[in-house]
Amino acid sequence: MNEASDSWILLRGLTRESRHWGDFPQILRDAMGDANVICVDLAGNGSVYHVDSPCSASAMAEYCRDELARRGLQPPYKVLAMSLGAMVATAWASRHVAEIDTCVLINTSMRSFSPFHQRLRPRNYVALLRLILLGGSAVAWEKTILRLTTRHPDKHAEVISRWVAYREEFPVSRRNALRQLLAAARYRAPILKPATRMLILTSARDALVDTRCSQALAACWNCHIAEHPDAGHDIPLEDGPWVVAQIREWM
Repeated sequence: MNEASDSWILLRGLTRESRHWGDFPQILRDAMGDANVICVDLAGNGSVYHVDSPCSASAMAEYCRDELARRGLQPPYKVLAMSLGAMVATAWASRHVAEIDTCVLINTSMRSFSPFHQRLRPRNYVALLRLILLGGSAVAWEKTILRLTTRHPDKHAEVISRWVAYREEFPVSRRNALRQLLAAARYRAPILKPATRMLILTSARDALVDTRCSQALAACWNCHIAEHPDAGHDIPLEDGPWVVAQIREWM
């Protein structure tokens, strides 16, 4: 059975899954008049943790297209995506123009427009590589990720137990984490903006990805950008209502 053609598709980033959106899907659904909000796990994450993660954003996009078709969902879609998920959304919009009529990209970075040291701030290299290469307990993983992706981790400490439970139920392998990191590092966005409506959201205090990455992308593609003054990388976690307010004002 076909669903409504104005579905919002949500894509997360590196090693994250649908449940990491927390209450954001409901916030978006309520704000958009009970919109059809669908969270899709990238291959290798969440409920499909046992699947090999593709080593390219384009292949990840094809996986998402196949998954939505399997669910009986028909384009065009509205896509809201973070970080690596935003690269996947861009690859998707570039290859299949008619399928996406709206893209909201949150704290992403593109090789075509930003140097590597801005795409992943150098002070994070050791912490991330230690976890990916050497492993660590689920608690160590999730505490590190919370610290890197929020400006006020103490305010969100309650999510750690939930995130640990997610990781223990659907453990993302180190191999898949490396494959996703490779896909993010390799992705080169088109110089010309995909032919879709596009909004870029960023945070001035993102400790993981330099906000200049989003600014450069918006400048080159001549699309609207809004900057949160205080949130970290995971703006939907820290201030979901702000994200929704920016989308409503822009639309």
